[in-house]
Amino acid sequence: MNVIVSNKYQSLLATLDVDIIKSINGEFEVEDLVNQFTNFYYNKMVLDITALKNYQDISTIQNLSVSMDVSNIIILLDDSEVVNSPKYLSSLISMGIYNFSRNIDAIKFLISNPNTYKDVAQYHQLNSVSANTNEGGDYDKLGLRVIGIKNVTDHAGSTTLTYLMKKHLEKKYNVLAVEVDEHDFIYLNDKTLKTTSSLDLPAYIATHSEADVILVDLNDRGSVSSCTEVLYLIEPGLIKLNKLIRKDKKTFEKLKDKKIVLNRSILNGRDVKDFEYESKSRIFFNMPYLDDKLDHHKEIENLLIKLGFSRFEEESSDGKSGGLFSIFK
Repeated sequence: MNVIVSNKYQSLLATLDVDIIKSINGEFEVEDLVNQFTNFYYNKMVLDITALKNYQDISTIQNLSVSMDVSNIIILLDDSEVVNSPKYLSSLISMGIYNFSRNIDAIKFLISNPNTYKDVAQYHQLNSVSANTNEGGDYDKLGLRVIGIKNVTDHAGSTTLTYLMKKHLEKKYNVLAVEVDEHDFIYLNDKTLKTTSSLDLPAYIATHSEADVILVDLNDRGSVSSCTEVLYLIEPGLIKLNKLIRKDKKTFEKLKDKKIVLNRSILNGRDVKDFEYESKSRIFFNMPYLDDKLDHHKEIENLLIKLGFSRFEEESSDGKSGGLFSIFK
């Protein structure tokens, strides 16, 4: 019989088809769980990580590992960048916590088929030069650029932009494209496009270090921790912007000094300047709506040139750059 400790993912864990002897819901201190379950017999505890107060502080998990038998605990991770970062996952493994996943089906599998160290060794960082720990990390020392494309407004077009960038880059560079935790690439009918999970992304990158560049479609929630640089996509429609600001008024403050791309944009150069003034931000690139059925887009080439891909020679006519936006002279 098993125990479930839930919070944010209560409804998801309720779908687990396993024998449950006890289920509690809410936010708990480590001491609360220790007091409740020290003398309580159970097979496995399925722990929604958001049920732990201050769970993003790895010392909280350390207290848990000291106070309870972690070999009997299976952790359902949330989708935060901190929890899914290589550093955090490696710390879990260092504490002897081998059973964790964001996938509910994997959680059910782990109840009867727990991991050993061998199953998670690929996520364990044993030295200071790890697979990667932060945006702008160690891959660039190998000459490998890992460029994440992440939606800031909902469904801002990261998948299509990743695909179009890959189509253009492959003419001049050794490029790979991979999406994280989604399966939208299958609809593009390109077998060279790959799919992986947030947990497996560092290992995927490490095994393809021969590439010049890896494009990572992070969609709306993917962690940026494995990327050397990230494009943050904002679709500048009124409804999407209002939703974004209502969700987090500090969005643009958090994006300070980041590469912001206005995607599927109908803004002209003057509009972009107004946008920058009102949002107190700088726009890296203004990308209009594009026909993804076409093989060539000058706008994509201009973006790649701005990113430093020098093998694309900007075609000039009457002294202009060929881009649509005078702001990017």
